Amino acid sequence: MTLHRVEFRAMGTACEIQVAAADAGAGEAVQRAVDDVHRLEARYSRYRDDNVLSAINRVAAAGGAVEVDHETAALLNYADACHAQSGGLFDISSGILRRAWGRFADGRLPDPHEVRRWLPLVGWQRVRWQAPRLEFPQPGMELDFGGIVKEYAVDRAAVMLLEAGLRHGFVNLGGDIRAIGPQPDGSPWRIGLRHPREPEGLLATVALSQGAMASSGDYERCIVIDGVRYGHILDPRSGWPVRTMAAATVVAPLCVVAGSASTIGMLKDADGPAWLAASGLPHLWVTVDGRCGGTLADTPDAPDGAD
Repeated sequence: MTLHRVEFRAMGTACEIQVAAADAGAGEAVQRAVDDVHRLEARYSRYRDDNVLSAINRVAAAGGAVEVDHETAALLNYADACHAQSGGLFDISSGILRRAWGRFADGRLPDPHEVRRWLPLVGWQRVRWQAPRLEFPQPGMELDFGGIVKEYAVDRAAVMLLEAGLRHGFVNLGGDIRAIGPQPDGSPWRIGLRHPREPEGLLATVALSQGAMASSGDYERCIVIDGVRYGHILDPRSGWPVRTMAAATVVAPLCVVAGSASTIGMLKDADGPAWLAASGLPHLWVTVDGRCGGTLADTPDAPDGAD
């Protein structure tokens, strides 16, 4: 078998697709998957003003209605389900809060009045969604698919590789991973889970031959002020970062499920460990005070995917 490995950047992060196959066409299949990741980034990036998301947000800003295509409708349906299952915490309208947190990169906290200014424009329940029609009765809102589209892109790429007949490899978009089968010798891919407070430390190792894994945490973007760590995961009710959970990892059949579950686990804050346990999915959590738990923390090698 020949190893086909492509490293690239997309969606603001380092990405990799790796497959092993005897078929000479495997490299072309990998490139088609990479191209599809870039396609999704172009459609839903919040940094572009010429794509599907920007068109929706222009309507949202004016307080109007728009009909969306099938793919966008599927993402909105999933976001709607996550909003319901999370008790309103998973909210694709909360991205507008980054306007208050614009100085985050400069190591400065926003003025509380500035945070409160944007809270009335947060709330998926304010939006009227009946596929394919999306209506914004309240002008000034905006949507952000950042909590869904990267994981969706992982699943899309994996399905494309499987449909091409590939059975050994994985897709990794910035730590959101889906296996399309074990290594050629039948052994699983072993993935280390990063410790949120120790850059070189590992919490556990996941053995993955099928299924997906995704993590959410405060270690990628954060600031520490007066000994208090402020992460980028914001509670849509208060507009401020979660204070209990430092990281959550979930294994699931689909990456989009693993990603949303890990994010909801973070947003549940003090209730995060209990919510993750109730989900029935293999998981691991770490709190800001260093406590660690979950089924993935019980053994050196975690379960091999999720059924």
